[in-house]
Amino acid sequence: MAKAKPEAGSITWFDLTVIDAKRVRDFYRKVAGWKSTGLDMGGYEDFCMNLPKSGKTVAGICHARGPNRGLPPQWLLYINVASLAKSLLAVRRAGGKVLRGPREAGPYRMAVIRDPAGAVCALIQTV
Repeated sequence: MAKAKPEAGSITWFDLTVIDAKRVRDFYRKVAGWKSTGLDMGGYEDFCMNLPKSGKTVAGICHARGPNRGLPPQWLLYINVASLAKSLLAVRRAGGKVLRGPREAGPYRMAVIRDPAGAVCALIQTV
């Protein structure tokens, strides 16, 4: 059975990008009780953070390298959109700014944006 696409407008992911992902991973393991699994990024490892009982992956902690280079050290939420191209056009027309992307990541297209108030988030479309 094919997995249903997330509903447009829903928030389905959180990433934290930092210089020292291992140290911050260990911090959240102690504070939130999360477990972690490594994710090969081609020469280094980011981390999937998992619930302690079910093992469900709920967030990512990433090094500020590769496609994450230059992202601010903040929790970045991902908002699902029906059409990334249309949403990015709307961002620009509504006074926001596209900071990064769009780029492909597996079955997704995504971009990081800043809204008119200066808040940063990511838009993601399942393709």
